[in-house]
Amino acid sequence: MKRTIIITGGAGFIGSHVVRLMVNKYPDYKIINLDKLTYAGNLANLKDIEDKPNYRFVKMDICDFEGVLKLMQEEKVDGIIHLAAESHVDRSIKDPFTFAQTNVMGTLSLLQAAKAAWNGDWEGKRFYHISTDEVYGALEMTHPEGIEPPFTTKASSGEHHLAYGEKFFTEDLKYQPHSPYSAAKASSDHFVRAFHDTFGLPTIVTNCSNNYGPYQFPEKLIPLFINNIRHRKPLPVYGKGENVRDWLYVEDHARAIDLIFHKGKIAETYNIGGFNEWKNIDIIKVLINTVDRLLGRPEGSDMDLITYVTDRAGHDLRYAIDSSKLQRELGWEPSLQFEEGIEKTVRWYLDNQDWMDNVTSGDYLKYYEDMYSGR
Repeated sequence: MKRTIIITGGAGFIGSHVVRLMVNKYPDYKIINLDKLTYAGNLANLKDIEDKPNYRFVKMDICDFEGVLKLMQEEKVDGIIHLAAESHVDRSIKDPFTFAQTNVMGTLSLLQAAKAAWNGDWEGKRFYHISTDEVYGALEMTHPEGIEPPFTTKASSGEHHLAYGEKFFTEDLKYQPHSPYSAAKASSDHFVRAFHDTFGLPTIVTNCSNNYGPYQFPEKLIPLFINNIRHRKPLPVYGKGENVRDWLYVEDHARAIDLIFHKGKIAETYNIGGFNEWKNIDIIKVLINTVDRLLGRPEGSDMDLITYVTDRAGHDLRYAIDSSKLQRELGWEPSLQFEEGIEKTVRWYLDNQDWMDNVTSGDYLKYYEDMYSGR
């Protein structure tokens, strides 16, 4: 094999898309999917490539330093794409210890293993750490004089898009995490950069906006609400639904990861975003209309499912990524308009109700528990 790459968290939402892309695109690469198979990891996400000769799955906790080091040495790993993380903000508020353990200590374990395995031979090696836009904190809802948001502005590609503020997250912005999740990710980012500055480890960091698409665990807004609309269950909306997020189709994120892993500059940070800002309440209305239409219901007939609930603690108002550096230096930009991406996403979840039922029931967890316990 030309290269051997470990992708951590490869059974998760974003990770499974990256694994699939790399396995199919690079038949001369050995792709090792290293995943602990927590509640968010599901090998059913990768059924279509599980028998490929250049793919291997390894069930392992990234905090297992000795295990990771042994795997790297035995397989002669020359690249790590690190996606494994606890990522749900609500869970981090209830259980910050788990987030610190996985996101901080797990990343440190991988860094130490890479440093020991490569032992100063950095030629052709890469440690690529995927982070989040949430480390930057929150942006204000500002707008040009006399123009109410959303207003039209211009992306670096020259295309116009709607925005809810004049400021965006850039790579040189100061970190201001507001949740245990974003604090743990911010800490892991600092460790990655410190290992480059202290030891010379060849690292890259990217910070991405909200992803959506197939195989996302249904605790997240879009798959949760698609399923709830289908079954006419309440749609719990924090506060007034005024919070703004920048949304990116997951396959576009996977393409960006592939490009940055191969052509990004060592020690650089790249922001990945969709130039695609939506208020939560507006995206929920789009989901209702789309699901209703695809199920043959009168469009908008399920608007009464919207239920406003007490806002989440520390709920950031607006996230918006400036990905112009990535566009300018490496030529990446999103391939899908949001309307096209959300249509594909809703269709996928409606067409894959068996996958959704298996995940929401928890049956897949028992299956893996039995498989790996020898029962």
